[in-house]
Formats: sequence, structure tokens, C-alpha cells
Amino acid sequence: MQTFFVFKQEKQYFCTVILEKLSILNYKNIAEATLELSPKMNCLIGQNGVGKTNVLDAVYYLSFCRSSNNPIDSQVIRHGQDFFMLEGVYEGEIDEEVISCAMKRGMKKHFRRNKKEYKRLSEHIGLITIVMVSPNDTLLIDGSSEERRRFMDVVISQQDRSYIEELNRYNKALQQRNTLLKQDQSPDPDVMAILEEQMAHSGEAIYRRRAKLVEQMVPLFQQYYERISGGHEQVSLNYVSHCQRGPLLEVIQRDRWKDQAIGYSLHGIHRDDLEMQIDGHPMRREGSQGQLKTYVTSLKLAQFKVLGGKPILLLDDIFDKLDAERVEQIVKLVADDEFGQIFITDTNREHLDQILSASSHDYRIFHVKDGEITTC
Repeated sequence: MQTFFVFKQEKQYFCTVILEKLSILNYKNIAEATLELSPKMNCLIGQNGVGKTNVLDAVYYLSFCRSSNNPIDSQVIRHGQDFFMLEGVYEGEIDEEVISCAMKRGMKKHFRRNKKEYKRLSEHIGLITIVMVSPNDTLLIDGSSEERRRFMDVVISQQDRSYIEELNRYNKALQQRNTLLKQDQSPDPDVMAILEEQMAHSGEAIYRRRAKLVEQMVPLFQQYYERISGGHEQVSLNYVSHCQRGPLLEVIQRDRWKDQAIGYSLHGIHRDDLEMQIDGHPMRREGSQGQLKTYVTSLKLAQFKVLGGKPILLLDDIFDKLDAERVEQIVKLVADDEFGQIFITDTNREHLDQILSASSHDYRIFHVKDGEITTC
């Protein structure tokens, strides 16, 4: 029997999580599917655009209460339908855990654990830990700093529920301060001081957690990159924050007049970033497509280790743009006992056969075509 997760005084303890059965109804292009899953390897084969990624996204949704690639819930409902429903049956140490979500078009979604609806969706985050590697991950490198902050926030929020609350407090104070800065008249200095104190208090707590995360991830990330690349390049990851310039309250208040001139807050943890380099140069400018893919894959595998236990690992089209040597190394990695339950998509059956032949573990293969899923 696999171990699971328990709650104790709001703290979460992470162990291995196994999704035994997944039911999907009217989710994106999938009309209806019920999948009996392997506790180790679940392979989805099919051409591009047939719905493989949507299966992984359904698993992601049951963990994060949202799609990995579309924040608008009404848009995940299948075209021409009025609702969607997802249900996952997870193996627990004592009892089964059943997580479900349903939503009718134009109404709010209902998220339930063992038929009991959550009062706040944030209560669910971290219960089922997941790491997803997808083609969209290159946005971590060539996208805006917001993408890189979101990456850190997603990892930490699965470990620490209070982190989400600090983020909410910070963002609320930031939004209110920006509203005052946009006004024609000078903002009330007392109100500004209160908002800035809240930003500084929550911001420094957020900074400490982000800094700790990066410190934990860097050596793991570099080890994975070296193994996958064969040691051909040297990579680095550096956290940059206004909190490194001194007490955040002083940093925010120091240039308040500049903020008033432009109408928004220039300083704070909402401007944090991650510097990503290869051989001492910016990755976004110098990295090849294969190097970019190796970089983000290594980053996500480091995320897996930092989360602890064995989170569910979602690998979407992971072998695209990688040479044979890098594919071989990733195959050896994911076939290892180090990883727990894995979902992997590919258009190439050969890659999946390589993984399965390298592993003695149980597996299931599913064929996906036009939203229909069959067991091979």
C-alpha cells in the first residue's frame, strides 16, 4: 500500500500520491473518459492536437483547482456543452480520497473532497502535489518576470498554505496603493504608510520563502542539467529582489515621489525575478532550443525533489527538440525508482518503448484520437 498525505494543525505532510482512477466529462475536447491508471507509468500516445495534453491538464486541475494553460474556467467546458466534471480517486494509507470538480456555464465551480465542498479553494492547494513539464515552460526563460515569479509561487504554495495568504495580503495592499497613486490629488500620507507597511511585512516574508526555495533548488537543478546535457554546458540560476537593497519598507518609501509621478509602485517583491544563464550568458539570448528545453526540464525535476515525497509527475511532449543523447538521459531518469507516478505524452511510440524497456515497473498505455481515449 502506498503512503498518502495527512493534515495536522494546518500543516501538511507530504508522501507518495497515487491517482487510481480519473473520470472526465466535457473537459476541453474530451466528451467522456474513465481511465484506470497505473501506479507508476501512464503513457498517452497520439498525434498533436488530439487531446493528450488535456488529460494531463485534467490531472493538474484536480490539484490546483484550475487549468495549467487557461485561467478562465468557462473556456475549459467542451464546445456545445453546458458543464464539465472531473473526478479523481486517489489511493490513501487509510481510506480512499475522492477529489471532484463540477461547473455549469455561467455559474461558480464546486470543488469537493470526499463529497464535502471546500469553503475556500486555497484549502486544497498542496493536498496533492504535482510537477508538470510542458512545452509552455519555455516562457520561464523567454517570458516576462511574472512567469518566473509564478513558478516560485506555485512551488511554495504546495508546501506552505500561509504563503498564499501572504501573497494575497501583499497583492491587496499593492493594488490599493496603486489606486491611490493614480489619483489626481496627492494620496493621504497616513493611508499610504499603512499600505506600505503591509507590503513590507508580507513582502519580506514572501522574499524569505522565495530565497530559501532558490537556495534549495540551485544545486539540484545544476546536477540534473549536467546529467541530461552530459556536462557540455554550465548553467546558473540567481534570485534578484528589491529586498536585497535593504529593509523593504525603506526601499518602497524612498522613491514614493517617483511612484506618484508614473502612477504605480516601482519597488517591491512584485518586481522579483530569476536570472537564468548558460556559460555566463543570458539563457534567453544564447540558448539553443535543446538547451532551453534541458534547462526548464532540469528546473522542474529540481522542483520535484524540493517538494519532497513523490509528487505526481506530468511530462507533456518532453522529448521534442532534444537530441538522442539528452532523450536517453531523461529516459533513464524517469524510469528510476526516484520518481513515483508518472504521466507522459508523446507522438513517438519509440520514446515510450525506451522508457518502458528501461523500467521493470507497472505501466498502462492509452491511445488518444480526437478526444477519445482507448487502452492499448
